[in-house]
Amino acid sequence: MKARVDVVVIGAGHNGLVAATILARHGLDVAVLEAAPVVGGAVRTEYPFARTPGVGASTGAYLLGPMPPELLATLGIELPLMRRDPHYFLPTLDRRYLLVGSDADALRRQYLEFFSEQDWEAARALEREIADLRDDLAPSWLEEPVSAEETAERHIRPQLRRAFLELVREPVESYLARFGFRSELVLAMYAATDGFPGLSAGFGSPGTGLNFLVHNMCRLPGADGTWMIVGGGMGTVARELARVAREAGAAIHVGTPVVSVLSSGGTVDGVATADGKTIRATVVVSGADPFRLRELAGRHAFPEDFNRKLDDLYRPGTTMKVNLALDRLPTFRCLPEDRGQFRSTIHILPQEPGVIDRLSRAFEQARRGELPDFPIIEWYTHTRVDPSLRDANGRENAALFVQWVPYEPAGGSWDELAPRYAHHLFDVVDQFAPGFSAAIADMDILTPKTIESRFGMTGGHIQHVDNTIGFDARMPYVTPVAGLYACSAGCHPGGSVVGAAGYVAARRVLRDLGIAGATSSGGG
Repeated sequence: MKARVDVVVIGAGHNGLVAATILARHGLDVAVLEAAPVVGGAVRTEYPFARTPGVGASTGAYLLGPMPPELLATLGIELPLMRRDPHYFLPTLDRRYLLVGSDADALRRQYLEFFSEQDWEAARALEREIADLRDDLAPSWLEEPVSAEETAERHIRPQLRRAFLELVREPVESYLARFGFRSELVLAMYAATDGFPGLSAGFGSPGTGLNFLVHNMCRLPGADGTWMIVGGGMGTVARELARVAREAGAAIHVGTPVVSVLSSGGTVDGVATADGKTIRATVVVSGADPFRLRELAGRHAFPEDFNRKLDDLYRPGTTMKVNLALDRLPTFRCLPEDRGQFRSTIHILPQEPGVIDRLSRAFEQARRGELPDFPIIEWYTHTRVDPSLRDANGRENAALFVQWVPYEPAGGSWDELAPRYAHHLFDVVDQFAPGFSAAIADMDILTPKTIESRFGMTGGHIQHVDNTIGFDARMPYVTPVAGLYACSAGCHPGGSVVGAAGYVAARRVLRDLGIAGATSSGGG
């Protein structure tokens, strides 16, 4: 490892690797320092099950959706993307269900038989408007952010600007109500799956519509607005990003934690590592979350108004994930035969009447430090689409993605409560799919505390910063320390595996260094 380089990138997560690639391609000497023994951050394929060691899983991030296809083209990466069709399944405790996929005629029949024509028309109108907003907003994701108002003026067609601004500012259910859904359960499905994941926010919280929009920015080839599986798990994404970074000339050092960012006179000098080395650099780009970056730089390095901004951005994580290995698939009460529902995201929600009231209660329980009786549960079984991660006995991987649990439980430690609560969640799923609990061969439980320790995310927050906060209100790319930049998910355009923050940060560094051909947007 060199004692001096042009650029140190802290963290080999997806954004850090994107930034390293762009900077190295412009002739800079780049060193990427990663604390973990592997690249990718939360973008990993692992084999976490002691009793079924041959079953692989995307243990952290698990689907690829909002990554801009233009970014993949710029990087020169082709990923083995697999579309899930159907992509949503909403089961009930009676005979009703929705199986949402490319078969529009079948979906319409389900709406008319189990819900209403009004719900069908509302869903179609929502789909059309979101598709238009997605197309309009897309170019802004590879540009430095401006305010929501200026974004609307620059990018959103005039007839949708009001809807856009209301969406990104208001509670998600307020936006959805515009379309006239009759079924509370259907409205709750849309709100739960895209409005709340990763947030310390619930029904009635301003800005949850922005999270909904971010989760609907899926433009990858063949996606048609849906999230996709990557063959071999999400570790494939990390491996490909590391490959192009190395080919560009970046040096990646895993197992090399940075313990401090060095600066003097308001200008960055480099970093110090856990093994006592000092690496001097003109530029430091941090893929760590904003709060970890401040720990490394020292609160004293930033002016108080900047520290107050970071304090205001902080939220604790509210997400729990239970990775599973299954011996077999259970049977749904509402749909016993296999029509592809196991290929999709399965939405386990409280039943009518009072769906929203019950989910609101779950959020309030989590805010009080309690473990909710019935949180939002998303269940998926990706080996039904990508069998490469099954073991030799054909066991499936699966996971429950659970929204709204406390970072610190009031009734004890996560170490003692997590297994008990996981079994409570299994009991909930058993109501919809009897035999689910009995099919579990092994599990890997990630609480917010585990997410924090395993993936290095302060507070266990999977988005770093709530996606209720957007555009230029997020973590800025340029910090008050000259030469110190941020490129994490805490920056625009937000959480999830996007990679745009790494791209935009790198372009800003190049522009500030006066490197020919570099602009804040466009190009490679």
